[in-house]
Amino acid sequence: MGTELLAEDPAAELLERATQGDAEAFAALVRQHQRMVFGISWHFFRDPAVAEDLAQDVFLQLFQHLREIRSESHLVFWLRQVATRKCIDHARWRQRQGQPPLDLEAASQVAAEAERGDSGDLEQLRRLVAGLPASFRAVVTLRYQEDLPPGEIARVLGCPVNSVKSRLQRALALLRERMKP
Repeated sequence: MGTELLAEDPAAELLERATQGDAEAFAALVRQHQRMVFGISWHFFRDPAVAEDLAQDVFLQLFQHLREIRSESHLVFWLRQVATRKCIDHARWRQRQGQPPLDLEAASQVAAEAERGDSGDLEQLRRLVAGLPASFRAVVTLRYQEDLPPGEIARVLGCPVNSVKSRLQRALALLRERMKP
């Protein structure tokens, strides 16, 4: 009977096989979720090298904690949470190192595209989001990139829903202010 249940849910079977040490199953889990994890990091930093490094760190941590994952939905939640926290930690580390919040090469590319008129407003918005404090950037990324509701964002970040709403409100107010001509 247990085999029938696993056959009906390929995601559960894949997770179970990976938990039992099947390297191919783990690789399949990585392939299945790498776009989401990379996307969170990419939208946080707009730097493919940083996004790739952070995604690798997330999947290494997943490998180390795989036995704690209970279901496919728990896996997705866990990956979002770890990816977001790694982004916040990396942003704070960059700030302590005196590095800009956005890669200078990426910023100049965005500025050049905006000057040419290539989706100027969107690129300006992306640049402004990249300049937000890490906690605001995390909320904006999870809300508008990952399309998560405030309750789920609160779970990912481990904070109260009202804090998420407050950060989102303040982040949007900052963005509106900075977008004014």
